[in-house]
Amino acid sequence: MNTWNHSNQPDFILMGLTDSKEIQIVLSVLFLLIYLVTILGNTTMMMIICLDFQLHTPMYFFLVHLSFVDLSYSTAITPKTLENLLTLNKSISFIGCFTQMYIFILLAGTECFLLSSMAYDRYIAICKPLHYPVIMSSRYCLALLTGSYIIGAVDSSVTVLGMIPLHFCKSNVIHHFYCDTSPLLSLSCSSTNVVEIIIFIFAGSTVLGSLITISASYVSILSSILKINSTSGKQKAFSTCASHLLGVTVFYSTLILFKAK
Repeated sequence: MNTWNHSNQPDFILMGLTDSKEIQIVLSVLFLLIYLVTILGNTTMMMIICLDFQLHTPMYFFLVHLSFVDLSYSTAITPKTLENLLTLNKSISFIGCFTQMYIFILLAGTECFLLSSMAYDRYIAICKPLHYPVIMSSRYCLALLTGSYIIGAVDSSVTVLGMIPLHFCKSNVIHHFYCDTSPLLSLSCSSTNVVEIIIFIFAGSTVLGSLITISASYVSILSSILKINSTSGKQKAFSTCASHLLGVTVFYSTLILFKAK
């Protein structure tokens, strides 16, 4: 049985979503359209926010980087997925596979805390409006943003550095359309218990910490909104949170469903 790791690197094979040629063509067209819409939507949003000085507020500052993260997600995975769907080349190098995984985990961790920062921003705006300009200063927003990227980088670095020394011998076939931790760990003939515990601790702490921050912010926001006497005031307060709540719901429901499979 052949054994390999980072010092002896064969290519992995990404099996993708289906073996049917007809379905692959349909999926390639669908993914290409989604990717183009993602590029157009996110780049347009970033340009509008950057060019309109009235939108240079903390909420839109975080929104620019959230758009950048979403665009980076797609760029890290979609081009290779389209190549696999449209050609017979389903291989990805050892380095390419781990690079893709590193970028994906970094962006996932970053997005968790960007959403937390946006929830905190809404909490300050609604619950402490008079102190908002002082608390959500440019320096503080930059610190929150930097912290989000650092947390994402730490998560991804710990995961990838923990997995690189593993030896793989069961197969080089990944039953997925991109390089993720679970499919790769299932191919290892080394003991993965320690690596799995480390991944669980770091990933769990990131997700749980983000969810606690978001939940605590919105409990306080809801409490403040219920104290508003006018209906129009309540609607205005709710409207400032609606898009963020939708983004949080979509992100975490997708993340949980993906990891549950």
